[in-house]
Amino acid sequence: DVYKRQHFSYENLPVLKGIDLEINKGEIISIIGASGAGKTTLLHILGTLEKPESGKYTINGKSTTKLSSNELAKIRNLEIGFIFQFHNLLVEFTAFENICIPGYVSGKKSKDVEKKALELLDLLGIKDRKDHKPNELSGGERQRVAIARAKSNNPSCLIMDEPTGNLDKENVKNFMNLLMDMVSTRKINLIVATHDNNVSSRLDRLLSLE
Repeated sequence: DVYKRQHFSYENLPVLKGIDLEINKGEIISIIGASGAGKTTLLHILGTLEKPESGKYTINGKSTTKLSSNELAKIRNLEIGFIFQFHNLLVEFTAFENICIPGYVSGKKSKDVEKKALELLDLLGIKDRKDHKPNELSGGERQRVAIARAKSNNPSCLIMDEPTGNLDKENVKNFMNLLMDMVSTRKINLIVATHDNNVSSRLDRLLSLE
């Protein structure tokens, strides 16, 4: 029974009104809906970036409602990987360094973090681009780096908001092939908000937000 409003200086706009949703481990879900329907807000709540104003949200049986900011940050770092339409890579760091950052933040040993980053770069076919900064990479390469960064701490869930919005049709196909191979071999949750039928048609469960 999750509710969420957007607060503006001129109005109080209801966005999510009584959302009831259960997602089982290993499910691959697409969330579709018109622009402004609340898809991004719902993803932010699922990813603990925002809290609902009322209702309850639990992860693995643990309520997130009363957790502190630090506790929520730890959940995000270890359990949830994010990939957005705009890759949000840190422009001053190389592809390799961007992928390593979540592992460094979590306190893992540097050699383990860096070994994992190299494995992911190799898996995603961009090992030869590891020392390039985001502005030196193509759109498809940047999204591959974003996948690798999201996967670097082996999260149990990947959350994506319009991840193919800036990719052409061929790159969308390649992106989804890589993504689905990764998800199926590691049995993790995938939750994607998308307008792209080439993405939603590849996923197991389709939810329409109206």
